[in-house]
Amino acid sequence: MTRRVILAGGGHAHLAVLADWAQAPLPGTTRRLITASRHLAYSGMLPGWMAGIYRADELLIDLAPLAESAGAELVLAEVVGLDPARQTLQLSNGESAPFDLLSLATGGVTDTAALAGLGDRLLLVRPVSDLMARWTAFVERQSASSHPVVAIVGGGAGGVELALAARAALRSICAEARIVLIVGPDGLLPGHGDRVRDLAKAALAQRGIFTEIGLAKGHQDGLELDNGRLIPADLVIAATGSVAPHWLAQSGLACTPRGFVAVGADLRSPSHPAVFAAGDIIERTDRPLARSGVHAVKSGPVLAANLRAALVDTPLRPYQPRQATLQLLSLGDAHAIASWGRFAGSGRWAWWLKDQIDRRFVSRYTAGGSAKGMGS
Repeated sequence: MTRRVILAGGGHAHLAVLADWAQAPLPGTTRRLITASRHLAYSGMLPGWMAGIYRADELLIDLAPLAESAGAELVLAEVVGLDPARQTLQLSNGESAPFDLLSLATGGVTDTAALAGLGDRLLLVRPVSDLMARWTAFVERQSASSHPVVAIVGGGAGGVELALAARAALRSICAEARIVLIVGPDGLLPGHGDRVRDLAKAALAQRGIFTEIGLAKGHQDGLELDNGRLIPADLVIAATGSVAPHWLAQSGLACTPRGFVAVGADLRSPSHPAVFAAGDIIERTDRPLARSGVHAVKSGPVLAANLRAALVDTPLRPYQPRQATLQLLSLGDAHAIASWGRFAGSGRWAWWLKDQIDRRFVSRYTAGGSAKGMGS
């Protein structure tokens, strides 16, 4: 009996699954990759592209040849519904996609409820294709006489990197560009060590980026903070973190109080064993785990192994992150902050390290490299 296996979402974790299938096809299965876009933008290089360091083609991974080598049909559509009891997905193209085994890596959605009043001034990080097109158009409209104000909402790693990237991109065009980073009540870089925060604060100050603390609400002229202060802005980039897609809450799949897919160390749903999940769409029930592209990438080989094991009913592997992971934060101008455990430092050497790691990762899944052998 042929088993229907679906990868929903072109997230980073699913790259390792496709590589695993390319290396050793799954017998007795039909395979499908369902994703909204044919291209995956590697998140680690996006700030570097925004800063003008990378070309678009250097961070985009074409999923079509990867799906073909994995023997998977590529379906370009968004997931808009899930019925785990009947084992079907509802797609934006109107199709109902049945499955015997499902892996979800569609990612979360950006929380923009408070920023809706901005209208066209608001720029979301996702979808990345829209971000890249609109940021390019915004930069092209600037000139030496421009005085643009760009605000980034979100004090996490993404917000810090995007603020520094925006400054690097605009400084050579308009010296009077003003970049403002809005940091929430949790402070700058929550979850990072004091040394990393100190280095980031110094980098922001040295590059003339203004930092405001408070909760921001969208206004027709910019951002209104909860202290009543109005910050005019020509463009506001939302780096407010992910919330769960609305269709999850309606699915009947076991979810956490915040609405994300609940999984254990084996990345399997405790309520529906035919469903696995990874990346920003999950929350672990056995331990807290920071939302990070590092975990999406590192969990990929475990996800691949467990999907294969689930088909033959053999024991699953746990994804157990290392106690300390290498964190690399781009500063927008060929400098970076590197941290490992209690160590933290910054400089060109950290950027060189980040650039080497990022380029090597992308090359594994593009024409410049090979996806084969990356599933283990």
